[in-house]
Amino acid sequence: MEKENFRKDERIRKRGEFLIIYKRGVRRHSENFTVIVFKNRGENKRLGIAVSKKVGDAVKRNRIKRLVREFFRLNKHRFPSSQDIVIIGKKFLPTLTYKDVRVELESLLINKSDS
Repeated sequence: MEKENFRKDERIRKRGEFLIIYKRGVRRHSENFTVIVFKNRGENKRLGIAVSKKVGDAVKRNRIKRLVREFFRLNKHRFPSSQDIVIIGKKFLPTLTYKDVRVELESLLINKSDS
């Protein structure tokens, strides 16, 4: 069984990498999130999170990022390898629970990639 952690090599951290994914990736939308998926050259599944100040104050933005990271950490084994995923929180997000985030992101990422 693969360890359920979020390693450094599974993170998209550089601005240039984000810009390439924004430009070339495939976008999917839900009520609260936009997800951009892009096939990378490596074998790792990588996650980037973008939550602007329009979402709310720092406490709210950090909570959203923690929930998204937790979803990725627990479900990364269900994603195809060699994939970069950027998840963007939309403006004026309501207060979400982990269950809300899980249901919404599963509908965007997991069901689409299984078919």
